[in-house]
Amino acid sequence: MKNIIPILILASLFSCNKNNDKADGYGNFEATEVTVSSEANGKIEYLKLEEGDVLKPLTQVGLIDTLQLYFTKQQLIASKNTIAAKSANVLSQKSVLLEQLKTAQIESKRINNMYIENAATKRQVDEIDGRVNVIEKQIQSVNTQNAPIISELKTIDVQIEKINDQIEKSKITNPISGTVLTKYSEPGEITAFGKPLYKIANISEMTLRVFISETQLSQIKMGQEALVKIDGLEEMKTYKGTISWIASQAEFTPKIIQTKEERVNLVYAVKVKVKNDGSLKIGMPAEMWIKDKN
Repeated sequence: MKNIIPILILASLFSCNKNNDKADGYGNFEATEVTVSSEANGKIEYLKLEEGDVLKPLTQVGLIDTLQLYFTKQQLIASKNTIAAKSANVLSQKSVLLEQLKTAQIESKRINNMYIENAATKRQVDEIDGRVNVIEKQIQSVNTQNAPIISELKTIDVQIEKINDQIEKSKITNPISGTVLTKYSEPGEITAFGKPLYKIANISEMTLRVFISETQLSQIKMGQEALVKIDGLEEMKTYKGTISWIASQAEFTPKIIQTKEERVNLVYAVKVKVKNDGSLKIGMPAEMWIKDKN
């Protein structure tokens, strides 16, 4: 008889803990993480950020050494000025020839009119027409001389634009609004194209990815409100969330679900958007509770 009371107490406790008040889904918080990498080679002059900093988009946070690029650009500009001077000389010759052609054409017109009135000879007409033809051919020759100079100037312009692009890419510009998660490099280090500098994510709004069974699909829909709960000191903390995505295909339960029975089940992934008050972290476990199961 002495053993009956403890057995009854255990049975009572077991029956109290055994209830059907279970969450509709379990998962972890995630956010879109962007790894900002170097677009240039060289020494990092400065990198003004630390882990936990909140950065605005299109803000320059660092710079990779551009001294050699600057010298190359100045050299190209000097070469362009030299070549442009050659082109200016050729064009000045063309201007002189154009004035000569204008004078010769006026003279040709006058002599041809005189020839019609028998006031000039055929020889005079031929001489002035020949002079006009010679000047026209000289102008064509000058144009031919200037063509490769113009092409060379265009080539240098392209090279200068290329250097300008490299200088612009030497600036480390933050792409999105978010919080710095990890810093991989420090000022003074040598970096290379594609080398990660830091990782950033917008955690003002977090995404809870949960997995539900096929039988639960009829209870949820896009845009539906849901409650998201995380562990607290004394009781669970609750947030309002909105279902933003439902997978169109089933998948096996992810490996983070440890029991063998649950791992072999087919489930559907669901994403719930939740405003972050600063307590939610990437990878934090949470529960999803559907408010209206119609």
